[in-house]
Amino acid sequence: MRREYYSDTITNFLKTTSDEILGKLARSSDFALEQTQRDAWLEEIQILKSALQPYKGSIYFEYSIPRMGKRIDVVLIIGSVIFVLEFKVGEKEFPPYAIDQVWDYALDLKNFHETSHEHYIAPILIATKAKTASTAVYTTLHNDKLIHPIKSNEELLSQVIMSVISFAEGENINVEQWEAGRYQPTPNIIEAAMALYSGHSVSEISRSDASAINLSQTSDAVSDIIRCSKEKSQKSICFVTGVPGSGKTLVGLNIATKHFDKDNELYSVFLSGNGPLVEILREALTRDRVRQAKEKGKRLKKGEVKSEVKLFIQNVHNFRDEGLIDIKRPPIEHVALFDEAQRAWDLEQTAKFMHRKRGHINFHASEPEFLISCLDRHPDWAVVVCLIGGGQEINTGEAGISEWIESLDRSFPNWHVYISPRLTDSEYSTEKVLGKIKARKNVTYKEELHLSVSMRSFRAEHVSLLVKQLLDLQPEEAQKTLKKIQDKYPIVITRDLANAKKWLKAQARGSERYGIVVSSQAERLKPHAIDVKSPVDPIHWFLDGKEDVRSSYYLEDVVTEFDVQGLELDWACVTWDADFRHTENGWEHFSFVGDKWNRIKKPERQHYLKNAYRVLLTRARQGMVIVVPSGNSEDLTRKHEYYDPTFEYLQEIGFTTI
Repeated sequence: MRREYYSDTITNFLKTTSDEILGKLARSSDFALEQTQRDAWLEEIQILKSALQPYKGSIYFEYSIPRMGKRIDVVLIIGSVIFVLEFKVGEKEFPPYAIDQVWDYALDLKNFHETSHEHYIAPILIATKAKTASTAVYTTLHNDKLIHPIKSNEELLSQVIMSVISFAEGENINVEQWEAGRYQPTPNIIEAAMALYSGHSVSEISRSDASAINLSQTSDAVSDIIRCSKEKSQKSICFVTGVPGSGKTLVGLNIATKHFDKDNELYSVFLSGNGPLVEILREALTRDRVRQAKEKGKRLKKGEVKSEVKLFIQNVHNFRDEGLIDIKRPPIEHVALFDEAQRAWDLEQTAKFMHRKRGHINFHASEPEFLISCLDRHPDWAVVVCLIGGGQEINTGEAGISEWIESLDRSFPNWHVYISPRLTDSEYSTEKVLGKIKARKNVTYKEELHLSVSMRSFRAEHVSLLVKQLLDLQPEEAQKTLKKIQDKYPIVITRDLANAKKWLKAQARGSERYGIVVSSQAERLKPHAIDVKSPVDPIHWFLDGKEDVRSSYYLEDVVTEFDVQGLELDWACVTWDADFRHTENGWEHFSFVGDKWNRIKKPERQHYLKNAYRVLLTRARQGMVIVVPSGNSEDLTRKHEYYDPTFEYLQEIGFTTI
């Protein structure tokens, strides 16, 4: 499949008339063309015909970036350089958003297009009517041959290209090999949701390298279970496991979009008890659909779009409450996908909530049991998909995955059960309960239902393992794992939050998102202007841009494990308080009550706190800085000994200090 609307050698491009080129662009376009777009293309063509006279190479107009749902105006391959051109026709200035835009395009090729990895990439922003420009050529501190964005006007473009070619000496790029290169993106969950909702397949927006179990295989395995269940009028449940960031949520979203067909009355729903994740995804999908419509000359009301999105992504608790209105009527959906299914509530937590908040005095079912019962109301078929993360339970009353299996054993003997073999691992705590259903004829173990490789950290595959070893007090093993990732995935430590902020800003390029994450128990970071009790709107924090003080970029508001679970940043600052302390006896757990730290004694709450730090330390896709404050001898709640051993432990593992 061609990624561009038009391509040719530069020699042929210069010989071809502008009208012919415009005709090819128009015929390839997938949206109704307005005159403004035609005029913009014509001006770009004229500018390039003038600027490219001295050069030989290849040219590509409207080059697709499916991960971002956008197209690069023009890509040039000249000598040893890939040029990424973004035109702002008629512009006299270089707006910051446009600089980030061209930088993002270049980063996308650098990170995700396999035959672009090793070459110089030069992003150029062309404000055609600008009187001044910034044409200095230099690479970024990452030393990966990505040139800092260059600002040019139409008169200087040819000179800028020459300057870059002189700077980037090397062998000429083999154009045929470059064109044959696979695009292997690793989108964050927000990007993935937007791409899937817009009709892209999971194979278009995910890696396919041999080192990762292909997401498509897992999606296909679940789709086969759904098809079989429908054809045979049977009810099935499948358990999909995966390491943090392996793509479980992506699989869920993909299945939900593939099995959603109003015309044939096939409805699927993606359910999550993670309120911030649901709201952020809904808002992102709504904004993206409205934006796309606007670009195609259509007008959509945001409220109408959001109503449609709400059918597709729902809060699991709202879905549960809807099931209580008529306890015999089945939901409209035949397929329900539960994200982070291990976080569903146990019987005690569900009963308390239903009594206190909903007035149901005699409610005696755990959340998993009631949710399965809702789908069981269908007279023909139904499928439940449980997406499971190990070590992700972070809140009181979260039942773990064993309650789903207990419910099947107790109340649903006829359901077919499909299980990832890794569900027997210790982190899922299901070994005993799985024995209860072992004798059932309709239990099948499927290897395809496990995702073993983190997709979040596209620069390093072993980050989740490193974090597990760190938290499990295995410093020697952590040292070995750190050596495997440190060249691709920088992790640094510091005692100074200001240093950490500088490091974050220096690492991030384009619109790469960065922010500060902390434990919800980190109540003695107030002297560092971090107040975990201060309310934060996750929608603004995760979706808004650098100009918005409420966004993560401002490094003022922070989010906790409850806000960030299931979501990602490119670069993270994890600020570590005295709630989770390293000592010679291992980890010690505390909560701050009134004016002092109180030791947490319940094993369950200790487990939640450890998992909170697991969540925080696995949010970054590209790298992170860990801040362990120095403490203050004049403040009894921030003694040096509360913090120093933790920092020394991180030093022992081998993290670089800044």
